[in-house]
Amino acid sequence: MPAPDITIAGEVNLDLILYGIDEAIPVDREVLGTNFELTLGSSSAILAHNLSVLGCRVGFVTLCGSDAMGAIAMERLAEGGVDLSHSKKKGAGAKTGVTIVLPHGRSRRILTYPGIMFDMTVGDLDIEYLASARHFHLSSLFLLRGLHAGLPDLLRELKRRGLTLSLDTNDDPENQWDGVLQEVLPLMDILLPNDDEVCRIARCDSVPEALDALGGTVPLIAVKCGSKGAVIQQSGRRVEVPAVPVQPVDTIGAGDSFNAGFLSAWLNGAPAEACAATGNITGALSTQRPGGTEAFRDRTLVEEFLRRHPLPGG
Repeated sequence: MPAPDITIAGEVNLDLILYGIDEAIPVDREVLGTNFELTLGSSSAILAHNLSVLGCRVGFVTLCGSDAMGAIAMERLAEGGVDLSHSKKKGAGAKTGVTIVLPHGRSRRILTYPGIMFDMTVGDLDIEYLASARHFHLSSLFLLRGLHAGLPDLLRELKRRGLTLSLDTNDDPENQWDGVLQEVLPLMDILLPNDDEVCRIARCDSVPEALDALGGTVPLIAVKCGSKGAVIQQSGRRVEVPAVPVQPVDTIGAGDSFNAGFLSAWLNGAPAEACAATGNITGALSTQRPGGTEAFRDRTLVEEFLRRHPLPGG
């Protein structure tokens, strides 16, 4: 088997998306939704799946439960062409995480049962496999608590072996934005936050202030700004990259799909601005179906969308 282009170590779960629930949810009443979807969830798994669909060789290392949720999630990843040969399954009674998403127009509630998300440690990772790639990515830093103890040393070793590194912290459920983040941030080649996360990481009130604060720490930062597109900063140069105008069906997973486009272009040697433009296209594609991977599972939709919105250099 050819070596992967990128390896990812992260969490896996399913998203259960319930539409049509009023934001003011009453208690002790049966509340009816208007639609329901079960999709592959978790930032790490969505990225792995969509990167593979875009043509990258992806090695995904995760720890899943021995339950139906885990089986469905791993089947979806395998269908997408992701190499799962170094992932592990815990024994009887181990539960895969699940996220219940309640979209409320432009906002949404995200309710997660982590299951065994916190359990994976550096000892569960085959460093030789991770290092066989050209690039290593980490998502959901604050959900991967079991990795924290050995993570900085692991990342230093991967850099020593010549890999480039990227990080999307995602949200911090405890809203501390501290701890291992301060150790790993200076090791990163690419940071991929959204506009709220970059402000929280830098403890600033605006994206420009946050980029000023982080510019000396991370060489390339791509900030996802939803319908406003993206802002990239590299070597002191800052550029706004406009979004692709679409009518979204569902924005869940759009940020992870931006990451997929950005990193696929990066791995193909594209300049940063083209990487962000690619990310905006793949992020927009994601919004055309519910959940973070359903649009990418529809190969006809992918071909038609990319015909209308050609990838830079493609």
